Amino acid sequence: MKKAILGKKLGMTQIFDETGIMIPVTVVEAGPMTVVRNKTVESDGYKATVVAFGDVAERKVNKPEIGTYKKANVTPKKYMKEFKYDDEYEVGATITCEMFAAGDHVDVSGITKGKGFSGAIKRWNQHRLKMTHGTGPVHRHAGSMGACSSPSRIFKGKGMPGQYGNVKVTVQNLEIVKVDAENNLIAIKGAIPGPKNGTVTICDCVKKA
Repeated sequence: MKKAILGKKLGMTQIFDETGIMIPVTVVEAGPMTVVRNKTVESDGYKATVVAFGDVAERKVNKPEIGTYKKANVTPKKYMKEFKYDDEYEVGATITCEMFAAGDHVDVSGITKGKGFSGAIKRWNQHRLKMTHGTGPVHRHAGSMGACSSPSRIFKGKGMPGQYGNVKVTVQNLEIVKVDAENNLIAIKGAIPGPKNGTVTICDCVKKA
C-alpha cells in the first residue's frame, strides 16, 4: 500500500471546474497522523505502521494505549490504526494528505449511519401489501416465510426485520478533485459512507478504474 490516511468527514459541497461544470464533492479533514509504532516480522510476525489521529484528553484513553503513546513520546490520540505502507516511517513522524493529488482514485471506508431496528420495507426495500380487502393489520409485515412441512425452515439470507445500518462500507474508485495540504483537506467526488464528523479511511483503490 503506497497511500492511506485517516480523516474526518466534514460534509458535502460543490466545486466548479475550469469549464464551469459543477462537481459534487465530499470534504474530508485528512490527517495529520502521527506514527506511534513500527511492527516488524521479528516481533509481531508481520510488517506494519501504527498511526494515530485526532487529539483527545488523556483521561479518555485506556492504559495500554497511554503506554504506547508515552513510549513514542506522542500526545494521546482518539484513533489508532495500522497500515502496511511500502515506505518506512520513523516513530514520531507526521503523515499528511500531501501524499494524495488531484486525479487520484481511492477507496473510502467508513461506518454507515445506524437506523436501529427497521422493518423489511425500509431495510430490504420490500413492497407493502394492499391496503384493502381485509389485508390489515399486516400491511407492512414481511411476507410468507416458506411452506409448512417442507422445507420446515426459513432459508438463510431471507430479508427480515432487524438492525439496519451501523456497518462498515467501502466505496471504491472515487476520484480526488482537490487537495488542500495547508488546511489538511481533501475533496472527493461523490458521496462517502458515514455521518458528518464520522471517521473514514482513504487508501489506494484496489480495482483501478
